[in-house]
Amino acid sequence: MSSSHRENAAAPDPDAGPAHAHSPRSTGAVLTAHDVGLLVVRLGVGLIVAARGAQHLFGWWDGLGIDKTAVAFAQFGYPAPRAMAVICGLTETFGGLALAVGLITPLAGAAVAGTMANAVAASWELGFFGGFEFPLLIGVVAAGLALSGAGRISLDALLPGLRSQRLIYGVAALLLGAILAAITIVLSKT
Repeated sequence: MSSSHRENAAAPDPDAGPAHAHSPRSTGAVLTAHDVGLLVVRLGVGLIVAARGAQHLFGWWDGLGIDKTAVAFAQFGYPAPRAMAVICGLTETFGGLALAVGLITPLAGAAVAGTMANAVAASWELGFFGGFEFPLLIGVVAAGLALSGAGRISLDALLPGLRSQRLIYGVAALLLGAILAAITIVLSKT
C-alpha cells in the first residue's frame, strides 16, 4: 500500500457518519476489490504467458518445442535463433509465473512486455486481427502490472522493498525492457 493509500485509509471522512462506516465504497473495501482485481489479472495473464513459454521450451500442450521454435525465430530473422528461442521461452515461463504469484512484479511485467513487443514486431505483417492483437494485449496488460504493482495479495507484499509499489520501479523496469526489446527487434531486422 503506498503512503498516499495509508494516509487516505487512516484519514476519517468528516462527512461520513456511523451509517457510512461500513459502506461498500469505504477505503478498505475499495482497496480489497483493487487487490482481488489485480490478482485475477495477474493469474490470467501470468498463467497464459507461462503456458506459452512451456510450449516454446518443452512442446507441452501441442507446442513447437525448442527446436521448432528456433526454426521459427530463424524465419523471423533473429540472430542465434536457438539462443533467442530459449531466452523467449524462459522469459515467458518464469516471467509469467512471477506475474501470477506477484513476485518482482515490475521486472516480471517488463520482461513479459518486452517479449510481447518482439512478438508484435514478428507478426506485424499479418495485421492487427489474426496477427499482433493478442501479443499487443498481453504486453499492454503486463506493462500495466509493472506500473501498478501486484497488489496486497502477492509475494511482493511480503518483500520490504516492493511492499509499497512505487511508480518509478515500474517505469525503470519498463525502460530497461523497452531498450532490450528494441535492440532485439533491430537485430532481427538486420
